[in-house]
Amino acid sequence: MITFASIRRLVTSGLITLSASLTASAQHAAPAQPRNILLIMADDIGIEGFGCYGGESYATPHIDQLAKEGIRFSHAYSQPLCTPTRVQIMTGKYNHRNWEAFGILPQGSRTFGHVMSGFGYDTLISGKWQLNSYDPPDFPNADRRRNTGMHPRDAGFDKYMLFHSEHTEDKGSRYANPTYLKNDELITEEGTYGEDSSTDYILEYMEQNRDERMFVYYPMALPHWPANPTPHSDAWADPARRLENDQAFFPDMVEYMDTLIGKLVNGLEDLGLRDDTLIIFYSDNGTDKKNTSVMSGVEIPGQKSYPVQAGVRVPLVASWPNGTPKGIVSTDLIDASDFLPTLIELAGHEAPDAWQLDGQSFAPQLRGATHPAPRESVFVWYDPRPGDDKAHLDRAVFALDHNYKLYADGRLMKIDDLLPIETEIAPDDYNAADRAARAKLAGVINDMMQPPLSPRVANEVDAYGDPIK
Repeated sequence: MITFASIRRLVTSGLITLSASLTASAQHAAPAQPRNILLIMADDIGIEGFGCYGGESYATPHIDQLAKEGIRFSHAYSQPLCTPTRVQIMTGKYNHRNWEAFGILPQGSRTFGHVMSGFGYDTLISGKWQLNSYDPPDFPNADRRRNTGMHPRDAGFDKYMLFHSEHTEDKGSRYANPTYLKNDELITEEGTYGEDSSTDYILEYMEQNRDERMFVYYPMALPHWPANPTPHSDAWADPARRLENDQAFFPDMVEYMDTLIGKLVNGLEDLGLRDDTLIIFYSDNGTDKKNTSVMSGVEIPGQKSYPVQAGVRVPLVASWPNGTPKGIVSTDLIDASDFLPTLIELAGHEAPDAWQLDGQSFAPQLRGATHPAPRESVFVWYDPRPGDDKAHLDRAVFALDHNYKLYADGRLMKIDDLLPIETEIAPDDYNAADRAARAKLAGVINDMMQPPLSPRVANEVDAYGDPIK
């Protein structure tokens, strides 16, 4: 049987090439390529959570320093909820191409793990998975979806250590006394903190493979609910309180998330790998609704799960000492589908047209260059159903640019340039610019809704997977 591992060995040995279009042109000087790429995706935090974006509620010095030393994107977008973003970022496709159910990455999907491994990178994923079997056994119709997703062993990574890799009822804790699947061994640790274990494993892996090119994906568990103490919380000193759930711990969780970024940066420096490692920091969706943060003097309620700006406008910061000039702020539009094309370009290749990726590479910006044809719009098809705890959510389809957002139901919004806020424009109040924006974004929605489409697009279902009539 031909596997991605065997393909990788043939590619790296020079016996085969993936495609003529995947080979860097020999007619031009090759653009700079980072030796290593560390892609970090936080879990549930929007732009209002970071000092470099004007956030005032939490201390994020290490992420702010990455922005100061590299590039910060002011108009980066995600999906409103985690699985939609996780599927999109790993496959380079919008959800209306390959969506099946919440907590499911469709079996057989081509991920950036497969792609980067095929290009000769050593690959690791450490952190949170939740893409194989999400619904608990007593959830209506759960038997239709359990074990229908992708197991991490099949996702293209050489090594993995992941929270929530198998059934939901077996996932355990993601924070204190964590449970995780480490290369097919289910482990529960006592007295440790899950995110410390994840980052320790990343640094151990990078030390062991320091002479190879590496692609490391760290989908963090922080600062997702439950709001538990971190090792920097006063409550951590009492082992009986380490799984206490209190929203008062949320600031500690944000700040510990930032501490872990600093730990990884310092670890790379200690290993002598920092200068030629591209670090990319992103988030899967906006902040949880339980939390309100202050940004540039304005209170911003979290809107995770909802398709409004505070649910989808997220941080994107990148730092690569040998490749990215310092202190750049890019206003270019970026979304989750863009990461796979970016990784492909950074690796010195091109994606075949047959892969039908929706994303667009932002590798030129990461090298400090102006993109010759930056995105003019972002498209979102969002429907997290079916899945446990999704009955309160509906489908939302929209397109946006820097100034406007159009929902498929006809609502036109004005987007604030700085804050994650949108304001509806009444049709009677449209001016010429509003009408032009509406026509433009309606065209984007129409163009994007062309095949190939997932069966879920036409066959809308409720949270239980039953057809909506």
